[in-house]
Amino acid sequence: MADTPAVTFEAKLARLEEIVRLLEGDAVPLQDSVNFFNEGRVLAQECEAMLRAAQDAIEGTTPPAAPEPGAPRAAVPEVANGSLFDDDALA
Repeated sequence: MADTPAVTFEAKLARLEEIVRLLEGDAVPLQDSVNFFNEGRVLAQECEAMLRAAQDAIEGTTPPAAPEPGAPRAAVPEVANGSLFDDDALA
């Protein structure tokens, strides 16, 4: 059986925003509203966990996860006359 690809933070956030729009309207039946609310609560918890993991990786408390294949690489800032951590470069 093939592994299902992990759903990205952006996809989860987009679905959460869609649920909010649906719940803000008045055309959703009560039971559907309850189902959407529960789905949104799970998505919000998952997004929060993903944000916490990203923050931990940035702060160096956990090793960063490997980037997804095909994901764009972060640009490395160029620093003229010194290193990024050189105090004189910050002046």
